[in-house]
Amino acid sequence: MPLSHTESQRWASCLKIIQNNVSRQQYAIWFAPLTLESYDTERHELTVCVPSPYFCEHIETNYLPLLRDVLVRVYGEGIQLIYKVKTDAENDISVNVEASRRATTADARSTAQPAGTAAASVQELDSHLQAEYTFDNFVEGLSNKLPRTVGLSIAQNPHQMTFNPLFVYGASGVGKTHLVNAIGLRLKELHPAMRVLYVSAHLFQVQYTESVRQNKVNDFIAFYQTIDVLIIDDVQEFATMEKTQLAFFHIFNHLHQNGKQIILTSDRPPVALGGMNERLLTRFKWGLLAELERPNQELRCAILRHKIRHDGLRISEDVINFIAANVDKSVRDLQGVVNSLMAYSVVHDCEIDLSMAERVIQSTIGMAERRKVTIDDILQQTCAAFCVSTEAVLSSSRKAEVVTGRQVAMYLADKHLHMSTTKIGAAIGRRTHATVLHSCQMVANRMETDRAFRSQIEALEKQLVS
Repeated sequence: MPLSHTESQRWASCLKIIQNNVSRQQYAIWFAPLTLESYDTERHELTVCVPSPYFCEHIETNYLPLLRDVLVRVYGEGIQLIYKVKTDAENDISVNVEASRRATTADARSTAQPAGTAAASVQELDSHLQAEYTFDNFVEGLSNKLPRTVGLSIAQNPHQMTFNPLFVYGASGVGKTHLVNAIGLRLKELHPAMRVLYVSAHLFQVQYTESVRQNKVNDFIAFYQTIDVLIIDDVQEFATMEKTQLAFFHIFNHLHQNGKQIILTSDRPPVALGGMNERLLTRFKWGLLAELERPNQELRCAILRHKIRHDGLRISEDVINFIAANVDKSVRDLQGVVNSLMAYSVVHDCEIDLSMAERVIQSTIGMAERRKVTIDDILQQTCAAFCVSTEAVLSSSRKAEVVTGRQVAMYLADKHLHMSTTKIGAAIGRRTHATVLHSCQMVANRMETDRAFRSQIEALEKQLVS
């Protein structure tokens, strides 16, 4: 419903009084952007559109007495102010936030602190944490023990700086998002007053771009600097985004210098993050780098048993072992297979057996019928394909043909073996996991631009699995 002329005039009167009591710059920055949304005469509520959550916090922290007196003067005693806060400008999403009652009631006026000494009124923050990702259903194993233990330590003592930032990395589907959400949820449980925020790197980038478009970058940075625990997922997406990286650099510095916890995830360690500002890469290494490896057979079985119990299913150990042996890349794949088995069982009114499990795996993620590939197979056939000796590949030789053979062997091992990058590196000349990741990236990049090289690798792969 459009505002009446009277309502518009009254709001204009409020702005006029405020303008006469603050500097021109203060008015232009903090009050001119405010617009009247509605006035409910029955409830005596005034709803004002605010550009960002930071506006709410700053106005109530710094202009409470002025705001209180102006509203009471124009609208009378008991007026209640509601902020309509824009939380996602791109999708035009807003939330209503009730202003501090002490700012707009007669009782508050008699007890309010003097201007400039009023305590900050921190608005409620939606942490965007996913409630289903908890420590209770994050099954522990050798591949995730270190990051899980560190995550619990951070939740219990968020002000320690030993693990700040916590940089969790690993392949897609190994549980990075689950772990950092579990840390955030436990933090909120143990420290409910803390401002915890989970955000994907993609959403952070979208928000930053929108702030640039609206000329509100300072507000964007200022809001993120109010966070106590900032969790950013898939930080590798910042690569080549120079201006976004710069904004995050300023946020990172402010939070770290003020003892605020930063938690980051990536599909690779900092050393393999191409296109990232060197200053950021240095800061990523300040705390703890923790790798989440692909779950081994034992952990995959444990994850399956946990989900089966949770879903109230009855699946034999033979079927569990069969699934764990054939679904070995991603925890998401394991969960998807169990969901599909449950659906098949209900629809066809039959028990879950090996035959059903095989059909489901084949139809959902595929189940290659091939012999077991070993690291020795990969080394032998790769060396033959590139006319180098195994001894040379395992040595420290930097000859071009040897380096290529070594990198291809690492690429194929990472793709076809159930081994962590650390173990692959140890098996191929005692290299580090960072060397393995770099090698895999080099081979993948060359395959995209060199058709002959790609054909050679594809032919080598067919040879391996045949």
